[in-house]
Amino acid sequence: MNMACIETLPYLSELISVSVVAMFMAISPGADFVMVTRNSMFHSRSAGIFSALGVGSAIWIHVTYSIAGLALIISRSIVLFSILKYVGAAYLIYMGWKTFTSKELIDIDEPSAGNALSNGAAFKIGFVTNALNPKTTIFFLSIFTQVVNPDTPIWMQLVYGLIISLSHVAWFTGVAVFLSHPILLQRFQNSKSVIEKVVGCVLIGFGCKVAAASHG
Repeated sequence: MNMACIETLPYLSELISVSVVAMFMAISPGADFVMVTRNSMFHSRSAGIFSALGVGSAIWIHVTYSIAGLALIISRSIVLFSILKYVGAAYLIYMGWKTFTSKELIDIDEPSAGNALSNGAAFKIGFVTNALNPKTTIFFLSIFTQVVNPDTPIWMQLVYGLIISLSHVAWFTGVAVFLSHPILLQRFQNSKSVIEKVVGCVLIGFGCKVAAASHG
């Protein structure tokens, strides 16, 4: 047994708990899922994968402020929580409206240049969606106050952050690959306009739900 395994043993229970919760958090339906779905189906597999990478990278913002103890401050401050909540809600409503009112039709075989979403833009969408999600903030508050012991060393908390981040990247990359499969896209093509409207409404709905959520 190497030294790293020996040092991790005292925190094995925490490690298992964080891993299980991270998995369920990643697969639970939410704004991240809808945004990755949107970019995978309406743009490209690459756009979906880079959105997944953006979501996974944004996790580190939550990890950082949780380790610093700021998650507790945010959760108890009506002003800070409200700012995060309304900015996040506005972003989701904006993206939902853009999707709902889109007039571009995707040609799966020959995507138009106007419809293309760059990898950088896709990454940014995934990053911002997760970073501004108050649901994620509350999740990290619960993890780092109820599951993680205050005496757990920083390096171990970073390991937990890595597990959470990789869980999100793995899940949403799988979602992007699955939803961008040519067979599925061909089936979606005939209903693309309707699906755009549905996805747009769902994003707007998530935004309204976030805005209406009460503090605490």
